[in-house]
Amino acid sequence: MTANELRSNGVWVIGCNRAVASHIYKCTTCRKYRRNTQDPKMADLPEERMEMTPPFTYCGIDCFGPFYVKEARKELKKYGLIFTCMCSRAIHIEMLDDLTTDAFINALRGFVAIRGHVRQLRCDQGTNFVGARGEFMKAMKNLDHEQLKGYGCEFIMNFPSSSHMGGVWERQIRTIRSVLTAILDQSAKRLDSASLRTFLYEVMAIINSRPLTIEHLNDPTSLEPLTPNHILMMKSNIIFPPPGEFVSQDLYLRKRWRQVQFLANEFWTRWKKEYLLNLQQRQIWQKEKRNTKVNDIVILQEDSSPRNQWRLARVTEVYPSTDGMVRKVKLLISDSTLDSQGRRITKPVYLDRPVQRTVVLLEAE
Repeated sequence: MTANELRSNGVWVIGCNRAVASHIYKCTTCRKYRRNTQDPKMADLPEERMEMTPPFTYCGIDCFGPFYVKEARKELKKYGLIFTCMCSRAIHIEMLDDLTTDAFINALRGFVAIRGHVRQLRCDQGTNFVGARGEFMKAMKNLDHEQLKGYGCEFIMNFPSSSHMGGVWERQIRTIRSVLTAILDQSAKRLDSASLRTFLYEVMAIINSRPLTIEHLNDPTSLEPLTPNHILMMKSNIIFPPPGEFVSQDLYLRKRWRQVQFLANEFWTRWKKEYLLNLQQRQIWQKEKRNTKVNDIVILQEDSSPRNQWRLARVTEVYPSTDGMVRKVKLLISDSTLDSQGRRITKPVYLDRPVQRTVVLLEAE
């Protein structure tokens, strides 16, 4: 449109398209209303997702719900807590009475009693998760060096407003909701706490029997598709016990530990060849772009408001990843308010926000 307006006024500029594009690119107003969000190149997989470790050694956790149940004449809210294994992609679900720190710690202790010790927990900065981390840090101050070896559980929390960093467990919550909706279709109105807990375990069993890859689904002569239950239970699906009488001698099989170890090794071998290679593909954010720097002026994307009302901010700190790319920044945001006498007050507010899909770069240093 700009080039056409120049020609219609009788002006012919040599290299007009390049000159117009350069002028629009440097225009701050045009950047504010047209520029795309800052999307750095997608990072490599974390090292803990590529290790052959026992199930649930590295976990991602999150809460979902609420679900309404009836106890006598009362209608209560219940929540679900998901633990997803970062390596085998298996899940474990516990039911929460509320979203307090005490309820989460009780559910975590129940999970550890069933699945074993957890080395690392990844989560968002929910109040119950932050409170639990604080409680654990206080309790560990009273332990000596030898006792700390058995209680080493690391909390890694994502930056605020960065739900895309927890896509590993967010995608599993979507699967849980779809399966649970089908199960609760007929009995949702007369559900109690015991029934809801049973339904959550049923959902857990169904999701853990899902195939991780589709490589061998259409080949009748190939191996059975790889599922999380292969490493959890040494079989792909949940089966009922066969009819008949059993004696105590049936429990003593010769060298059964070698059979279990062979099946576990077979799972991890296929896991590396069939599943792990699929995770290396970058579907989005494939190109390297300029890193955000300190003192860059940016505009914050907010889905709840139109673009011309998005707030400006200045980058005060950057947090480079191990590959040198900046995916996390600290911003200084100015919120203007009026006092009782009509004077304008500007208060700086510090927020930690991710760069991906949130920040639009306006001008560089």
